[in-house]
Amino acid sequence: MTVRIALVSENFISLHQTIKNRIFTTMEYIRVTKDNLDKEHICCAISNNNDVQVSSKKSWLLDRFNDGLVFLKSVERGKCFIEYIPAENAWNPIAAEGYMYIDCLWVSGSFKGHGYSNDLLEKCIQDSKAKGKKGLCILSSAKKKPFLSDPKFLAHKGFMVCDEADNGIQLWYLPFAKGTDAPTFKECARHPHIEEKGYVLFYTSQCPFNGKYVPIIESLAKEHGIAFKAYHLQNKEDAQNAPTPITTYAVFYDGEYITNEQMNDKRFLKMIGK
Repeated sequence: MTVRIALVSENFISLHQTIKNRIFTTMEYIRVTKDNLDKEHICCAISNNNDVQVSSKKSWLLDRFNDGLVFLKSVERGKCFIEYIPAENAWNPIAAEGYMYIDCLWVSGSFKGHGYSNDLLEKCIQDSKAKGKKGLCILSSAKKKPFLSDPKFLAHKGFMVCDEADNGIQLWYLPFAKGTDAPTFKECARHPHIEEKGYVLFYTSQCPFNGKYVPIIESLAKEHGIAFKAYHLQNKEDAQNAPTPITTYAVFYDGEYITNEQMNDKRFLKMIGK
């Protein structure tokens, strides 16, 4: 009886894996637009539209569609998407005229290992070429950092480093033709530094988690008597002239850049030693 049960169990697991592999062999993608934004989930924040994380991100997206932003995602619920925009309209201090800037390429969880990152990047490349772009650019670093694309993946796909800020954040690019001028950071981003003391956060609503956790962190800082100020970058001009190459989330302490990792209450308390 024990042997039979074991065999049945093994057969069930094998069948389950076969079905799972078939499901993930081919993925369908859908482009989020003004017309379907209200009903589609946005991958990085899967909840209903009343959730502040979802509503803040969707509001930000709605305003960016007129700037040429493309949000392409899996039809399945989960983190499997790419978001890109003409570099002239990117919310980052870069000089990359004629390029397409990738805000985010995120494939995680059960979606990893099936080639979906390749799919999404290839669709971005083909769309960008059709729109007459010179190439792609994206932020990364020499070593993998949270919320940044993996440099090993980028190098494998032919991307190259074209500029680097003092804090180690790098600008990578994939030109579509030889001899194309490379993008660069603006001077304000190449040397991240501010004059203010205490903790200072620069952020945008591009990342949905900020809508929930920035107010929580502000409240915690006040509760513990910690000097903390948050600058919400709410327009392209301010973001393109920010003192940091990463504008979705950048924390400074006593003028020096610390991290781009989004924080919840526990991470913040750990950072300030509470």
